[in-house]
Amino acid sequence: MKLKGLHTREIFKRKSQFLKKLALCACVAALLSVGVFFIHRALDSKVKNGNSIINLKSKWKTYDYQSVYDISSVILYEKPFNTTALTYHGYASFFLAVSQTDVVQTLAFLDESINSLRLALQGAQFSAVPQLEYMLGKAYFYKDLQSSYYYYSDLAIRYLLKAKKDGYKADDIPELLGLCYASLGMTMESISAFTEALLVRESDILLLSIAEQYHAVSQNNAAEQYLYRISQECKDEQIVLKSHLLMGTIYLEREDFDAAEKEFNLILEKNENSADAYYGLGVIYESQGDLVKARSEWRKALRIQNNHPLALKKMADYK
Repeated sequence: MKLKGLHTREIFKRKSQFLKKLALCACVAALLSVGVFFIHRALDSKVKNGNSIINLKSKWKTYDYQSVYDISSVILYEKPFNTTALTYHGYASFFLAVSQTDVVQTLAFLDESINSLRLALQGAQFSAVPQLEYMLGKAYFYKDLQSSYYYYSDLAIRYLLKAKKDGYKADDIPELLGLCYASLGMTMESISAFTEALLVRESDILLLSIAEQYHAVSQNNAAEQYLYRISQECKDEQIVLKSHLLMGTIYLEREDFDAAEKEFNLILEKNENSADAYYGLGVIYESQGDLVKARSEWRKALRIQNNHPLALKKMADYK
């Protein structure tokens, strides 16, 4: 009986020790789990809210371009050739550039965008290259637009054509190409690009641009067809006035002075500060031999635009 009792107590003692160890292990496991949870939460918070690629992409999805710009700047300070950071920095810089009202700031952001995108192209995967080329082409286009001279249109054309060749599709590529070709005086290429753009999306500014390019190569009959479409459908007053001016210029070249005078007077009824319209009226009076009235119209043009080149030349010719 004694042996049986001792054996029972020994078993109870072992079970008790086992339960204590099990409880201790459970406590340690629980503490470790809690610790891992809080460490993971802290790291996750740091990644999502700090200067990380994950946070960068998160901000991009919400169109927070300033935050994308700031975060990518920090990442690039530590890793100057991080392709992902360069890509997002280039994109953010571009969108910040086009939202500026100050030309100096716009050009500064565009320079950052171009530099980042060019570097990103060096390390980008093939699938990302066409979009980078497209954005680089747009950045050069806007830089050309903001510059005093057309120094960047050729680069815009180069990268937009590369993007197109590599399979990137964007509705504005033909229109951008047309504008770039026009700025370089490549009239037929411009007309071709603008015509392609019309197939994607017709707009009054496109119609006017095509008309201007046809006029530049003296194909005035073709130009008139597009100007007529503007006169029938356009609701943008500025575009309408520009189309009247071009139409008046075409009539002047055709020596249809009555029709030209009608066009210029239509402009002045809506905008009495059109130096070009006053200049055109002066040319009409000049053709009629009335130099007094002609000079009077050219002076009106110069009061509005004191450096109007054609009016200045006319006044110099008739001193």
